[in-house]
Amino acid sequence: MIPVTLVTGASSGIGAELARVFAAHGHELVLVARREADLEKLAEEIAAGGRPRPAVLPIDLGRRDAVARIGAELASRGLEPQYVVNNAGFGLSGPAAALSRDEQLSMIDLNVRALTELSLAFVDSLAAHRGGILNVASIAGFLPGPGMAVYYATKAYVLSFSEALHVELAARGVRVTVLCPGPVATGFQERAGIRRGGIGERGLLALSARRVAKIGYKGFMRGKRVVIAGIGNTIAVFFMRLLPNAWLLPMVAGRMRDAADKPQGTR
Repeated sequence: MIPVTLVTGASSGIGAELARVFAAHGHELVLVARREADLEKLAEEIAAGGRPRPAVLPIDLGRRDAVARIGAELASRGLEPQYVVNNAGFGLSGPAAALSRDEQLSMIDLNVRALTELSLAFVDSLAAHRGGILNVASIAGFLPGPGMAVYYATKAYVLSFSEALHVELAARGVRVTVLCPGPVATGFQERAGIRRGGIGERGLLALSARRVAKIGYKGFMRGKRVVIAGIGNTIAVFFMRLLPNAWLLPMVAGRMRDAADKPQGTR
């Protein structure tokens, strides 16, 4: 069986950049996302750079059978994961009571359930290859987020789960790192309903997706438990941990109101 790096949400943004960084360091890749055309384009780009062409799996991770399908596809191609990079996820902006409950539950399915299942599904393979798991959370995971309540909560789960897994799997030689970017200009903002030029595209905390991917890869390979992308975000998280939530909550709520792209409760 050939060891590979499985990257979810690889069709754009941080996921695509993580795929490029892993490929540049000699890893053979399997790319997973819904948008097959975008995955094929990225696979061709990587192959054109002299690297092995990644396998492409156009699978919707929101489906309950998605991880089983990934496992079956890998087995049929003689591949098994050495590294799992859980990047797939999305957010929604607006008051939780005004947003679609179905969409928010779908967010939990992708950001939490699918990530958890993928983190646990291939542990034996990861251990055999002395590999690991890189989960992408956010600095949003360090505090509650009125205006994006469910999204912030999902990232708090990813942060907590990954830190615990880092300890649990250490004895098996499996490294687990959680990458916590701050604002990054990607398709995330449009999907979440955040206006152009708002959160993610400006400010001292904003980094490019490529920079975040490079920081994440470096920290992961060093076996770090938590990687906060950028000095500005590191400082911000330090103060988040010092200040009471009673002070932080109105600040986050005001920032989200200012960044809203659409009337609350609509998409």
